[in-house]
Amino acid sequence: MAVLSVTNLSVTKRDRLLFDNLNFAVEQGTLLYVKGQNGAGKTSMLRVLAGLVAGDCGEVFFLQQNIQNCRESYHQNLVYFGHKLGISLTLSAVENILFWCKQHQVDTSLDKIFDTLGQLNLVGLEEIPVANLSAGQQRRVALARFWFKQDAKLWILDEPFTALDTQGIALLSAQIIQFLSTGGAVVMTSHQALQLDYPTNELTLEYRT
Repeated sequence: MAVLSVTNLSVTKRDRLLFDNLNFAVEQGTLLYVKGQNGAGKTSMLRVLAGLVAGDCGEVFFLQQNIQNCRESYHQNLVYFGHKLGISLTLSAVENILFWCKQHQVDTSLDKIFDTLGQLNLVGLEEIPVANLSAGQQRRVALARFWFKQDAKLWILDEPFTALDTQGIALLSAQIIQFLSTGGAVVMTSHQALQLDYPTNELTLEYRT
């Protein structure tokens, strides 16, 4: 069964048609890599898939249900990572993760949070305001949510490797592969060449003038 499917999706932005009549499905354990030059509509499409905005026409289905009719269930099973990190700069890394876990009804412990931040090379930085961290370190704090939501069914990732060093890319890549190998589905974009050791389906959006 497809985790996510799209039928006849069309999106216009500022009176310019980005794409129309888009159809595809993403099965369990499948990675869909969305490609296309800047302005082709990759981010707009991911935002529609995540239910943040509506397309001009067409439908998006989660487990064969229109996402507009199962919003609560869909968002409980979805992790979306967009251009904005979705973290508070005034809170510490630990406080940000605790807040996110509470929002998403994820049971965790301080020990697990500290262990995860250690894996992400943030030892010693766990309890200082995130505003004092570098851009790459802030991004690692935001990405930590993927270590706490392995039971989701779908990850939608918009340029997740941005501002990460080689080690950070390797850590996130391993997490994505682990999620896929347990039946999760991933839809993602990336400016960097995708180097995941996992079968990949590709969808290319053409830029329309």
